[in-house]
Amino acid sequence: MTAGYFDAAFTEPRYNKRVTTANKITVARILMIPAFVTMAIYYGESIQRHEPLEWQRFTAIIIFLIAAVSDGFDGYIARRYKQRSSLGAVLDPIADKGLLLSGIITLSISNWSESGPDYGKFPAWFPLIVITRDAVILVGALVLHLLIGKVRIKPSWTGKVATVCQMCAIAWVMLQLHFLPLIFVVIVAGIFTLVSGIIYVMEGVRQLQAEGHAHARAD
Repeated sequence: MTAGYFDAAFTEPRYNKRVTTANKITVARILMIPAFVTMAIYYGESIQRHEPLEWQRFTAIIIFLIAAVSDGFDGYIARRYKQRSSLGAVLDPIADKGLLLSGIITLSISNWSESGPDYGKFPAWFPLIVITRDAVILVGALVLHLLIGKVRIKPSWTGKVATVCQMCAIAWVMLQLHFLPLIFVVIVAGIFTLVSGIIYVMEGVRQLQAEGHAHARAD
């Protein structure tokens, strides 16, 4: 997910610039994000009043699920009907990252559990790690683009695992799962997020060094 965003942002468009059905679905997915955040915050406020409105929680979950499922749907339509476009290459990863970050940030400021924040709220360091990693990768990709004119970011297995763990952490809170403390899930997600960030940075440094050696040989 993350790598796709930076590939789209710092490489030349490979597809036609046109608004397709797949693009429209992606835009709808982006518009679901504020709806999810609104319901999530309202439910957290109802918890604080000790009058939980479960319909708000279920609505937030349904919106999140529809947005997540539509990710694969718009991708399928783009491939099946040859609707790949440069616009979609940018919008799709933005929608992915926006949904994921909105879930993590919202559930770090809003408590979703009557039994306490241990099961209904992320610790403050979790969104900090996620946002910092993405910011570092974004800045690094921009630096590479400015210095060598191209960015080649290959998704690492740790990055994919980090994304899955982040989604699991969000699901843990929204579904109110208690058979394992939330902090364990968050720690695992945080570790993979941090490690994947380090790997991406190391790959960026490697590309920069390789380009420097190539210029040295050319001279």
